[in-house]
Amino acid sequence: MIMLAAIAADASAQCKFRNTAFQSGESLTYNLYYNWQFVWVKAGTASMSVYKSYFKGKEAFRGSLITRGNSKADKFFIMRDTLLCYCSTDMTPLYYRKGAREGKRYTVDEVWYTYSGENTHLRQHRQKKDGTHKWQNTTNANCVFDMMNIFLRARSFDPTNWKKGFEVKFPIADGNSVETALLRYRGKSTIKADNGRKYRCLELSYMEPEKGKYKEVVRFYVTDDSNHVPVRLDMFLRFGSAKAFLTSMYGVKNPVTSVVK
Repeated sequence: MIMLAAIAADASAQCKFRNTAFQSGESLTYNLYYNWQFVWVKAGTASMSVYKSYFKGKEAFRGSLITRGNSKADKFFIMRDTLLCYCSTDMTPLYYRKGAREGKRYTVDEVWYTYSGENTHLRQHRQKKDGTHKWQNTTNANCVFDMMNIFLRARSFDPTNWKKGFEVKFPIADGNSVETALLRYRGKSTIKADNGRKYRCLELSYMEPEKGKYKEVVRFYVTDDSNHVPVRLDMFLRFGSAKAFLTSMYGVKNPVTSVVK
């Protein structure tokens, strides 16, 4: 399969990937719900967007994910996350930043990517909750990703021959470490979005290692068409769980053929 071939190649080759799923100007919006004491409460909004931009003078894609809890949710738990990434037009990761305010904690993770020969070089930065900073340099013989760059790339994966339980592993970086994350295919389902429409979806789990096992971080339900737009996201957070349901999509690249009539 194309994914496995890409992962087996050397770093300089495998970091390039053909984008078939999105275009500049795509904008997605969501309603956020938190689980509070066994009750699901509408608690804010989220938005995703992709635009053509520039990074260090070269044309690139700029992707962002912003979550904002409302005043009602703030009484229980404050959540303000902003994720940003840049990748080249051939999907090579260039930069990642996550600024997260969760409760009284505020942390920042950053990763800068450079490439030479068969190696990926990372400059990693973490601002801890006490305001101190940690910097480190890491070199990896494979292509390395972060949560945003792997999400953009995964939208162009071809799931035609996937079977339920199919898994792909890949190096994932934050501001502090590089670990091996996992994407697991869970099959197909029909999901109703908050725009009133139902979509035929692919169900995918993004998992990270924790204490010797893989822990599910996010479960994506993406449209079973060439766009692979997330219709629903189930997020497993430190304080509990949250869900996001699609309210609108604009500027998508391909026809939305996954709508269930």
